[in-house]
Amino acid sequence: MISFVGCLVFLIAGYFIYGSLMERVFAIDTKRPTPAYAQQDGVDYVPMSWWRVFLIQFLNIAGLGPIFGAIMGIMFGPAAFLWIVVGTIFGGAVHDYFSGMMSIREKGASLPELVGKELGKYIKLFMRLFSLLLMVLVGAVFISGPAGLLAGMIPTVGAIVWTVLIFAYYMLATLLPVDKLIGRIYPVFGFALLFMAVGILLALFLNNAHIPEFAEGFANIHPNKSLHIFPMMFVSIACGAISGFHATQSPIMARCIKNEKYGQRCFYGAMVAEGIVALIWAAAASSFFGSIEALQKHVADLPATANKAAEVVNVISKDWLGAVGGFLAILGVVAAPITSGDTALRSARLIAADFLHIDQKPIAKRLLISIPIFVLTFIILQMNFDVLWRYFAWCNQTLAVFTLWTVTVYLCRKRKLYVIALVPAVFMTMVCSTYIFVAPRPEGAGLAYPASLAIGGTVTVFVVACFFVLKRKIRRSAVTK
Repeated sequence: MISFVGCLVFLIAGYFIYGSLMERVFAIDTKRPTPAYAQQDGVDYVPMSWWRVFLIQFLNIAGLGPIFGAIMGIMFGPAAFLWIVVGTIFGGAVHDYFSGMMSIREKGASLPELVGKELGKYIKLFMRLFSLLLMVLVGAVFISGPAGLLAGMIPTVGAIVWTVLIFAYYMLATLLPVDKLIGRIYPVFGFALLFMAVGILLALFLNNAHIPEFAEGFANIHPNKSLHIFPMMFVSIACGAISGFHATQSPIMARCIKNEKYGQRCFYGAMVAEGIVALIWAAAASSFFGSIEALQKHVADLPATANKAAEVVNVISKDWLGAVGGFLAILGVVAAPITSGDTALRSARLIAADFLHIDQKPIAKRLLISIPIFVLTFIILQMNFDVLWRYFAWCNQTLAVFTLWTVTVYLCRKRKLYVIALVPAVFMTMVCSTYIFVAPRPEGAGLAYPASLAIGGTVTVFVVACFFVLKRKIRRSAVTK
């Protein structure tokens, strides 16, 4: 319990200390008009109170990742706790804060446009296609996942019916003004998600849960020894530590925030809140069954066709919180992916609108872009959930790499403390490049671990070298001006 409490304290302290440093590095301007006012259109650019922006941002980014990812990640051992804390404070929250604040300064520009400005037009073209595909993939994943959970909660209504209902809601959330549906329904979802997190946290203390301690060591205890902590754990626990998907969501709220002074609360703070959720579920899963090894056995005994993380959530919630509390907790788990899936498709519309230069105020033009997105989502939805999730995890962390390098170059151009983004950028480059080669087919090359590490290291060194070449060009350009 000591390590767990220490992690909680460290996360909260990180928000106030490191979050304040991020604000100073960015150099906020409280008198500068934000896009919510400067580009106000009543559809996507709508001024909202900071607490509403925070709540929407938190729900946007808190999909299945901080819950399911944390449960599967803790099976590697106590190292998962350390990654959640360090990854959140020094990686994920930095990633989310700067992607949001840079978007504010660029009139609410979507992620591919931000990346293109810093890394060049060819990277911009790649990012437009890559991020658009990822948003559709997220939409499909977060239809299939909650539909299965709801079917388990209410067996009389089949998964197909829930799929149709959730998809219909996503369509409305994609098309309607941001304050008409998302802005009104999110407080309800927010209550369910917060109840779930607080309820499980209290249960941990009331049940005097035996949570693994750092003193037990950081060795890999995953039953599948072919899954190495590096890079597998760092991809499994994505949204609870760092997630590229978040950078596609920050620009949505960058179009609604009233003042730059709220950036730390709404972007950095939302990521810290998600890290806390991930930490809670990692602790719950590792202690409820008596030990991490017992958790591993429980998961192994589940049917191969079962959504194993969902089954773990279900049994913990019902046992610790009772029938009603368990239902509300599961509802919170359902709310998390739904409130990410709806804005994923909305983000896809905005990304496409940005590079096609199509005004989104008229409903007809919103439909023009949205209908092909809905069709593609439906096609991808026919794939197996486990396959979708594996590809989502890989694409998600790769997107984080591009975002972190974008932030690094941005800070370098501004002659600011770019090392705060450089360090996580280098680390995540190594994680993703290694994962691509070591992951089993079809999502990876399935190479031997030593070879994958060597190739991943070579790719990382090459990317870092490219950055320092670019840095010299930036410096020379600044001198000649």
